[in-house]
Amino acid sequence: MEQFASTVKTLTDDLLQKQLPDLDEAIEKLLFEVSGLDALPKIPHTQLEDCAIQLWNWSVTKNAGGGLSKVQKAKVRHVACSLLYCCEPENPTEGAIRKQILMASKTGRTWLDCKNPQMADHFLRLAVKSLETLYSQLMSRGHAAADINSSKADVEKDLLRILSCQAESAVSQRNNEEAVVYMQRCKDMLQRLPKDTAYLSLMCYNFGVETYNLRMFEDSTFWLSQSYDIGKTNVKYGPGPEVLAKGLRLLATVYLEWDCRRFQEKALNAVILANKECVSTSGLYLKIRILLRSGGPDTHIRAGLDEMLEAQVSLDVCLSTVKLLMSEDREMLAFDYLKRVCQHFGSSPDLGTALVLHVELLLQKGKGLLGKQKIEDIITGHYSGKQLAPDALTSLHVMLWDQASKQFEAGNYSEALQWYNYSLSFFKAGQIEPNLAKLQRNRASCLLQLEQLEKAKEAIKEAERCDPESIFTQFSIYKIAVQENNVEKAAEALNAVGRLSKTSVSSEDRLLVSESSASYLLSLAAQIALENGGQETAIKALEVLCENSKDEGHVLMGLRCLVRLVFSALEKSADELRDLNMDVLLPYLKLGEQVSN
Repeated sequence: MEQFASTVKTLTDDLLQKQLPDLDEAIEKLLFEVSGLDALPKIPHTQLEDCAIQLWNWSVTKNAGGGLSKVQKAKVRHVACSLLYCCEPENPTEGAIRKQILMASKTGRTWLDCKNPQMADHFLRLAVKSLETLYSQLMSRGHAAADINSSKADVEKDLLRILSCQAESAVSQRNNEEAVVYMQRCKDMLQRLPKDTAYLSLMCYNFGVETYNLRMFEDSTFWLSQSYDIGKTNVKYGPGPEVLAKGLRLLATVYLEWDCRRFQEKALNAVILANKECVSTSGLYLKIRILLRSGGPDTHIRAGLDEMLEAQVSLDVCLSTVKLLMSEDREMLAFDYLKRVCQHFGSSPDLGTALVLHVELLLQKGKGLLGKQKIEDIITGHYSGKQLAPDALTSLHVMLWDQASKQFEAGNYSEALQWYNYSLSFFKAGQIEPNLAKLQRNRASCLLQLEQLEKAKEAIKEAERCDPESIFTQFSIYKIAVQENNVEKAAEALNAVGRLSKTSVSSEDRLLVSESSASYLLSLAAQIALENGGQETAIKALEVLCENSKDEGHVLMGLRCLVRLVFSALEKSADELRDLNMDVLLPYLKLGEQVSN
């Protein structure tokens, strides 16, 4: 023993002098030395006891300064507590026993915090054994009854804390039966220790959360039920209605996820009780979820929806509920509730969010005419003091453009134009906005397909006013010029497209315009010109392509097309002009030679 004590003393002194980076090795050496102490007989030893106290106090000081990790603290406490118990006298004093209880219980707690319940169990058992020894000592004394009762109460308080830690350890090791035994002992003590009601109730709630996260639903429902039952045993010292309601909502959720059909009644009872304890948005929403998942009748669900409106829940929650109803195929309930929500929040600045959702749901369900009517109502409201908030307006624009795009792709150009016109209704006259330029270009595309040339020109004029440096705007101008057979205007637009394809990106619109995209537009421009009989314009488009593209493949393809077009033109020329026109080919041939080399 003396050799052991000398070694421990040396290692303790060494540890107390170590700096932070060197602590691990010194702690591990001490831990190794005390690893076999449990098997040795207990022998009182002042030096070992001093080392135990020194190590304990050092760990407290170091931990307060943030110098120890949780695991390091647990190991040092482990060593200190083991040393204290190994030199326990045959008849320890009350002070010595209390010291043991303190160190053993805190060491066990620290190991629990380190997620090492097996190590914690050993020290928690030591703490319980020491408590029993202390209790026996106190009962054998002849002190006044008041002193005995006070000391007994202190022992019971410590015992309840240690038993609850043992229950926590058992839960973490998935030994639920053992945890139940420990918790029952704690509950039996509550009548004498009512102030610990909230503590035990919250501990059971935490067990419920832990087992729920592990998908151990049966164990979770037991602990959450225990949490509520314990919390209600003493209202004065319980955790309060808000906490109890939170536990009941989780209990209802567990039943919902476990098997809603099987536990429908239990889930509903739990959430109804939660709302009685403390009504909350989450509780009211959860009730609707349970009713829907369990196939509840419309009358019950409608009653739950009424509760939500009466409880003044937020608009966002109401809209989430509408979406939930739709997802569970309760369409009629959803639209009816959404209508009531819009009435209820009629003066809210966020009403637009509800109105836009109404449009979205109508369109999703194929109710296009009703959707259009709702949009027209929104437009009317927008210009009569009920303007949409920016986010809601953006969402509506996206929805309208999406509908228009689908109709355009399907060849329903008049329908597409109507959706774009709805979007246009929200822009003020004279407003300059890049998105407005895109919108006008899209409208122009529809109008061109509908052969409404003058209206298309007006739309493109507006697009050019909003964003003249857009390559797409210039391409739209070109398309109209081709239809009007305005070669000069078409050439100007083509030159602008070529120029813009080489300039640095300065607008969001041109972020989408790569060099290959510009080349594609120019190739398409030539094709459009040929389809409209504009051979001269097509030649111009190909020339611009060859002058501006850095893609050899595009250039060579453009040159081949140019040569064919020129030859075609030469064949139609008079004989006396043929030699003169042959000179037109020379620049193309030279360019082709440069590209090939």
